[in-house]
Amino acid sequence: MGIAKPRIGWIDIIWLAFLAGLAVLPPLQEIHKQLILAGFGIFQLFERRLVAWLPGRGRAYSVLIKTLLATLLLGHTGGVGINSNYYPIIFLPVVTAAIYYGLGGTLAWTAFASLAYCSYLIPALQEYHLTTEGETTLIIRILFFFLAGILVNRFVQENRKQMLRYQALSEDLAESNRQLRQAQAEARRAERLAALGQLSAGLAHEIRNPLGVIKGSAEMLGRNLGGAPPVAVELAGYISSEVNRLNALIARFLDFARPSRIELHPVDVAAVADRAVDSALFQFPNSPIRVEKRYAAELPAVMADEQLCEQAILNLVVNAYQAMDGRPGTLELSIAPASDATGQTGVEITVADTGPGVPEELREQIFNPFVTSKKDGVGLGLAIVAKIVDDHRGTIRLDSNSEGGARFRVFLPAASKT
Repeated sequence: MGIAKPRIGWIDIIWLAFLAGLAVLPPLQEIHKQLILAGFGIFQLFERRLVAWLPGRGRAYSVLIKTLLATLLLGHTGGVGINSNYYPIIFLPVVTAAIYYGLGGTLAWTAFASLAYCSYLIPALQEYHLTTEGETTLIIRILFFFLAGILVNRFVQENRKQMLRYQALSEDLAESNRQLRQAQAEARRAERLAALGQLSAGLAHEIRNPLGVIKGSAEMLGRNLGGAPPVAVELAGYISSEVNRLNALIARFLDFARPSRIELHPVDVAAVADRAVDSALFQFPNSPIRVEKRYAAELPAVMADEQLCEQAILNLVVNAYQAMDGRPGTLELSIAPASDATGQTGVEITVADTGPGVPEELREQIFNPFVTSKKDGVGLGLAIVAKIVDDHRGTIRLDSNSEGGARFRVFLPAASKT
C-alpha cells in the first residue's frame, strides 16, 4: 500500500500564517531567518508523510529537525542566541514531542530542546556576565518549556483514551448490530418455518387419503392381472412403488410439521455423533469420502433429546455426503466447548465438507423447507435440523469455508451441573 499524499489542512494553514508573521518581523535584513522559517514551513507540510513512512523513527526525526531549526533561528535573531526574542520557537519541538510520545519521551525531548537552547550560554559567557536576574529568567523559560510539554501531553493522552473508548464503543455497537441482524434473520426464518410447516401438514393429510385409495387399487389390480400382458403387471408395480415413495415423503413432511416431543437429559454428544457417522457410513458404504473426527477432550454434556440430536447430526453428515456427490473429498466433524452470543456455555458441532458449497443466493434461505441446491433433493433435511436445534434452544449457522464446500456450526447448551 502506498503512502498517502500529504494534504494541506486548516492547521497547516495556521502554521504557515504563524511562520509568515515571524518572517515579516525584524530583523528583515537577516536572510538566514527567512530561510529557516521557510524550512519550518516546508517541513510542516511533509511532516505527516515522514511519520507515515517511518512510523518509529519518523517521530524522532520530526522532533530532532524542529529542534535544530529552532536552535538555528535563535542563533540568527539575537546576537549570541540566548537573548533572542524568538526563544518561544523552542515550544514547537516540545509540543511535537508531547503529541508523539508519552510522558517520559516528552520530558526527555524537552530536556534535549532545553539543552539546545542553553548551548548558546557558552559563547554568551565569553562576552557577558550571567547575573542573578538572568539566571532567574533562564530557569523560568526552561520550566515553562517543561510545563507546556506536560500540559500538552496530558491533553493528548486523555484525547487518545477517549478515542479508544469511542472505538471500543463503536466495536460493541457493530457487534450488537450483527447479533441483532442475526436474531432478525432467525426470527424471519422461524416465521417462515411455522407457516410452511402448517401448510405442509395440511397438504400431507389431504394427499395421504387419495394415495391410500390409489395404492389399494393398484394392489387389487395387480392381483387380478394373472393373465394380463407383462407390461400391465409392470405398470401396476410402478404405481405401488411410487405411492410408497410419496408416502415416505409425506411422512417426512409430517415429521417436520408436527410439534416435537422432546425428552431432555444430559447427553454425551461425542457418542451421539459417532453413531450418526456410523449410520451415514452404512448408507454410503463404498464412498471415497474421508471422514475426519476432531473431538475436544472433556466435552461437557448437553441437555438434549438423544434421538433427535442424533437425527440432526445424521442429517448434516448425509447432506455433506450428498453435496460431494460421490467424488473424493473430506468430511470434517468437529466438537468443541463454546459459548453463544449471550455467554451461555455449551458445545459447538461443526460439519464441513469439500463439496461445491451453497450458492450465495440460497445462503439465507438454506434452512427453509423445500430449499435445496441438489437436483433430486426435497429440501427438508436442513429444515428438520434447524427445527431440532431451535427446539433445543440452540443455534445453527452456515459459515463460508475457505477451503471450499460448506461449513455448518451447531451450538447446543450445556447441561446444568445441578
